[in-house]
Amino acid sequence: MTPELEVGAIVLCTVERIAGTVVFVKIHQPGKDLEGSIILSEVAPGRIRNLRDYVVPKKRIICKVLRISGDRIDLSLRRVTQKEQKQIKEQEKSEKSYKSVLKSVLEKNAESIIEKIIKQETLYDFLEKAKESPQILEKTVGKENSKKILDILLVQKQKKCIVKKEITLTSTKSNGLKIIKEILGKIKDAKIKYLSAGKYTIKTEDNDPKKADNQLREILKEIEKKAKKKDMFFSIKER
Repeated sequence: MTPELEVGAIVLCTVERIAGTVVFVKIHQPGKDLEGSIILSEVAPGRIRNLRDYVVPKKRIICKVLRISGDRIDLSLRRVTQKEQKQIKEQEKSEKSYKSVLKSVLEKNAESIIEKIIKQETLYDFLEKAKESPQILEKTVGKENSKKILDILLVQKQKKCIVKKEITLTSTKSNGLKIIKEILGKIKDAKIKYLSAGKYTIKTEDNDPKKADNQLREILKEIEKKAKKKDMFFSIKER
């Protein structure tokens, strides 16, 4: 299994080639690019008359990892929600801004330092961690440059990223409503809204879209685990 990825991850890719009804892409990962493939039924819902209406070589697309088997990585384009697309696009936009900040402070040394960072992780992830732990950046660029960079980043206006999922949680037991209230009532760091019988939305938010997404994933895993123990029906609506 490829250690950089996990099933369900949302990844930025570039279309390399189309062979028949299979699309081959480069998955952009820290330090190296991986190859993935998308079969016709995972490109878009419904009947596809012309594959090139959706994908063409060199086009950047956002995909979801479906399966990982050795070096083979199966992806889906159609299963990526608008929210997930927006999240990755916001990260990409932030990363471009971060590069500009590094270049303005580090000048001629910027390119080599950026190259060193992205061999291990994305520039976005590195600088988001550096905001919480400045010593990470200090080790790479020195104390004075680190302070200059963080001063610029910390004053940049950041918009909260909201990640939301709709779930169904039901029980056939006589005390089912009580059990549901107990399960959902113990959830912290998320907002839960009742929609209709057995249907709820769960929402997390953070300046870092990846943190908000990971937090929601963990919450949903915990609900699923508890629902299974109580013989309840649980599902997540994919948009």
